[in-house]
Amino acid sequence: MDKEFKATQKYLLMSPRKIRLVVGIVKKMKPVEAIEKLPFVQKRAGSELAKVIKSAIASAKNAGVSETDLVFKEIQIGEGPRLKRGRAASRGMWHPFKRRMSHIRVILASTKPQAEKKEEKLAEIKVKVEKPAEKVKEKEVKK
Repeated sequence: MDKEFKATQKYLLMSPRKIRLVVGIVKKMKPVEAIEKLPFVQKRAGSELAKVIKSAIASAKNAGVSETDLVFKEIQIGEGPRLKRGRAASRGMWHPFKRRMSHIRVILASTKPQAEKKEEKLAEIKVKVEKPAEKVKEKEVKK
């Protein structure tokens, strides 16, 4: 597990406690399996967590890693700032409450060793570099 892929969602207006309930269900699964099952979890946090996981998978795909080779290394739900709000109560009083925010951080790791992938990429680069050089030589010969 050499390569890591991160995705974050900050300042989500949802209590960290509510998100952690959904993370408890998902953390043992593979990321692809988690995305399939999250829409069926009857919690609003499920859709927000799915977005962050999809973002991490997309960054892994851009790096050339297959979806099936990924596992969760870490899912961290941090506490963000709180909004201080209040509600009118009897006899002209005010009862305060806090609207809690949270930060979601997902880190995926690849299960395949990174050395094999580097060799494959180097071979592809060599092939790409050689082809244009051959075309240039052919043009010079035709003149």
